[in-house]
Amino acid sequence: MNWFVRFLTSSIGKKLIMSLTGLFLCLFLVVHLAGNLQLLLDDGGEAFNIYAYMMTHNPLIKAVSYGTYFFIILHAIQGIILAIQNRKARSSRYAVTVTRTTGTNSFAARQMALLGSLILVFLGIHMGDFWWKMKSGQTSMVKYDSFELEVQNLYEKVEASFAVEWIVIFYVIAMIGLSFHLLHGFQSAFQTLGLNHKKYTPFIKALGKGFAIIIPALFALIPLYYMFVK
Repeated sequence: MNWFVRFLTSSIGKKLIMSLTGLFLCLFLVVHLAGNLQLLLDDGGEAFNIYAYMMTHNPLIKAVSYGTYFFIILHAIQGIILAIQNRKARSSRYAVTVTRTTGTNSFAARQMALLGSLILVFLGIHMGDFWWKMKSGQTSMVKYDSFELEVQNLYEKVEASFAVEWIVIFYVIAMIGLSFHLLHGFQSAFQTLGLNHKKYTPFIKALGKGFAIIIPALFALIPLYYMFVK
């Protein structure tokens, strides 16, 4: 067991944890986006509110949610530790080589800690504005004919938040930061896991770029739609 602990606390082990938790959080982003896109439906929030109820009352999904919170914290802690280690090793030959070979993602690679911190601050504000108010019962209830139970009207909270200019601006800035974070992180995760192959690596790079652009762009589309269209 000691060897396993030593491995996880080693530089390679930390990078492995970063890669695995990062890929899991990428999957979370897709699932979360699928739910949030229902905010674009012209149904007065019915689909989104029912979806939110199902997500918060299904025991399996609730367990996965707690796991997600843990992975976010673990990913952030490991990222901070690696950033400190990289800063100390900046003058070494290895650090220079990595910086010079990151190509078009050099900015994202150099600023991963800063971008990650921006995303962490956003998550804190976002969860305080939505998750905490939902959990503390600071939302009204609504009943739909298509569903047998009353549900919390989170749609109403979304409308109110996305009518506030600074929230929309910060949301969009955070999604830009997320995009840059994913540009380097997605590909780096596969590289850390040793999944490098001349046949598959170009596909992974293309998939990573597409994911890093499309997912944050769709997230950002929602508050912009509420601010300027709805």
